[in-house]
Amino acid sequence: MSGSPTRAVRGDPPELDARLLAKGLAGLRIFMGLILFANGLAKLLSFRAIEIGPYRAFLINREETRQILDFEVNKRNGGTDVPLLKSITNDVILPNFDVFQWLITAVELGVGAALILGIATRGAATIGLGQQLFLQLVYLSSSRWMFEQPHEWVPLLILALVPAGRVWGLDGRLLRRRPNLRRWPF
Repeated sequence: MSGSPTRAVRGDPPELDARLLAKGLAGLRIFMGLILFANGLAKLLSFRAIEIGPYRAFLINREETRQILDFEVNKRNGGTDVPLLKSITNDVILPNFDVFQWLITAVELGVGAALILGIATRGAATIGLGQQLFLQLVYLSSSRWMFEQPHEWVPLLILALVPAGRVWGLDGRLLRRRPNLRRWPF
């Protein structure tokens, strides 16, 4: 019977639905954007506690960011063993934290907003990835839970490689109007 759809033989893997995969990546993109944006808001507005009914949680504000960085690099288990990290942290970042605190805040707000909106998603994810890989170095020799940071940077690595802003994002709208932009960072 020509023209009839082919039937899957029992045991054959199901066909991949590209649109469904794109929606899944869009969900991951938005979720990571919300995490980064919320942390940026906590730094911008100087709040920590989140209480909604019985739900209680916290975000990391600017002062805690400085304290965590100092503690992880200098004090936990005698400090980090990662080459150059101690000197970069102690000679550049901590003495200039009045600038770096706002840079960190801007990165979290900007990357978070770009991921939520799906604009220049691969570029935004790459910037966020840089921040998270720095934190991975901070935690590398501090006897932390093995997956302390990979759950932050692995999704950003995926989003930096895959054009996840084309579904539920402004990248898709932009590319429909200007298909010549169909490359990184979109």
